[in-house]
Amino acid sequence: MERLKISRKCVLMLIDTFLINSSYVLAYCFRFNFDIPSYELARFKNDAIMITVIYLIVFYLFKLYKNLWIYASIDEFLVTIYACIVGNLLGTIYGFIFGERLPLSVDILSGMLSILLVGGFRMSFRIVKVYLDSKVKSRSTYHKRVLVVGAGKAGTMIVNEMKFCNEVNYLPVAFIDDDKYKVGTSIAGVEVMGTRDNIIQLSNQLDIDEILIAIAAIDDKTKKELLDICKETGCKVKLIPGIYEIIDGKVALSKLREVNFEDLLGREPVKLDMEQIREYVKGRTIMVTGGGGSIGSELCRQIIKFNPKELIVLDNYENNAYVLQQEFRRNCICRDIKYVITSVRDKKKLDLTFNKYRPDIVFHAAAHKHVPLMEENPSEAVKNNIFGTLNVALCADKYKVKRFVMISTDKAVNPTNIMGATKRVCEMIIQSMDKRSKTQFAAVRFGNVLGSNGSVVPLFMEQIKNGGPVTVTHKDVNRFFMTIPEAAQLVLQAGVYAKGGEIFILDMENPVKIYDLACDLIRLLGYIPNKDIDIEFTGLRPGEKLYEEVLTEEEGLNKTSHNKIFVGRPTFDDFDTLMVKINEFKEIVEEDNREKIIAKLEEIVPTYKRFQSEVAICKCTENNILNHEE
Repeated sequence: MERLKISRKCVLMLIDTFLINSSYVLAYCFRFNFDIPSYELARFKNDAIMITVIYLIVFYLFKLYKNLWIYASIDEFLVTIYACIVGNLLGTIYGFIFGERLPLSVDILSGMLSILLVGGFRMSFRIVKVYLDSKVKSRSTYHKRVLVVGAGKAGTMIVNEMKFCNEVNYLPVAFIDDDKYKVGTSIAGVEVMGTRDNIIQLSNQLDIDEILIAIAAIDDKTKKELLDICKETGCKVKLIPGIYEIIDGKVALSKLREVNFEDLLGREPVKLDMEQIREYVKGRTIMVTGGGGSIGSELCRQIIKFNPKELIVLDNYENNAYVLQQEFRRNCICRDIKYVITSVRDKKKLDLTFNKYRPDIVFHAAAHKHVPLMEENPSEAVKNNIFGTLNVALCADKYKVKRFVMISTDKAVNPTNIMGATKRVCEMIIQSMDKRSKTQFAAVRFGNVLGSNGSVVPLFMEQIKNGGPVTVTHKDVNRFFMTIPEAAQLVLQAGVYAKGGEIFILDMENPVKIYDLACDLIRLLGYIPNKDIDIEFTGLRPGEKLYEEVLTEEEGLNKTSHNKIFVGRPTFDDFDTLMVKINEFKEIVEEDNREKIIAKLEEIVPTYKRFQSEVAICKCTENNILNHEE
């Protein structure tokens, strides 16, 4: 193998020797109208060997003998140009100082000709390969017809790869671009045939199989607008990664991804008051319970940007903590981060941890959150959510934590399930603790988080890929959604505003009908709902509502200085009475008596109405029967 490399370099150097000298001979021919005086040829012969050596050394230093020219791009051609210019300049300088002084016009012409000959020779490898690849591609029996949205740099890269890569079966048919000056022009041999207004028409007219959105620096609003148009075509839609995900600046077919629900939300990026957050995080010790979970880990990622003195990642599940630890190491985040493996139910270990690290701020994200599982395991919901929150809150009070922010859920509002009821008790704990502690206790309440463990969207995507059916509990069920980064960023911002006892509510914009979400995902993956992919209604699960609420009537809703964060009034402050009822829980939980646990939750949380879910299930069953009959 090594011999082959050396032989290849020697052959290239011999060819370059011929091309360099040919450039000088041609320069003389042009200079003297093909009648070169003998004395001029003699002068050149005296310098030819040294000039050639200079060129070859420069070419070697510019690594022209390392490149595989069949894969050369404009970058390699530019390097060849620079090498020829440097070689020509050094050759000219040598002639002026040490050798025969050649006519300046010959030096200039030879430099230009060396670029043409040496560069042309090398690029000919690439040209021949492209030609042969295009011939092979044209003989392919079938390829997917692709409409490319975005006739910029990214779109051009993708089209070039589609046209000349034999391993893919894509055929770029047309470009779409909102720049009207590009419409009617041809880029990389593909015509720009219209703007976004023409997507539906062209998809039908050109028999398009897939639509590719190839705009790297696209904002979320524009992306959603394009996806709303694309889903009406019945074509499968793919996107290139965002500009910040393309590390090397190059777009490739291997980097294409399918549409996810975050794309359909079309949310503007959350704007944070960075200085306010930095002021209360920088130089402080921050603890995140449940730090390896979906929200907890994202909180850690956001917090570390603001240079805390120390970050304490507390999690019961060592695999989650390990994954986060490895991520930070890969990204060279070497600040003082400690990983504590323990449960919030372990009072003694919590006390030791708080005593050791003395956190200034605690974000309490540890919780059981799966509604159906907690309906079947109510004692675990009580132990982890209620007792766990109480343990962490008492430690925060004992060790004089400055601020305690708990992650809550919209399911705590007029709960119809055990998980929501236990989270409401957690809110009551932190509100009542605030009245007797110097620690500022607050909670942040929001809805479903996209991409979290157990989220409905990955389930739908998997069901669609498997050919269906997609299972929806009820045609009218709707939910509020946020992305994980959105939620974590707004939790941090809400922490700035906490003065004690508040429940902050994050603006999740309009609720989304789960049935519509399923239909959109099916369409954007190139299928027709209830034709290619069936949608089945399974009935509301125990404890599940048709819709969620974000606050009770008595809490009210007040604005903060951030347009996406609102605050509800404190509604509970009787800590002693609450502690009596929670202590009564201990014996009931040990018995693992479901009915007694539910009865005690109803006693503590008057708004907990478990029977609503059972009525909803009956209604849902009736609706499903009617739908099938229709």
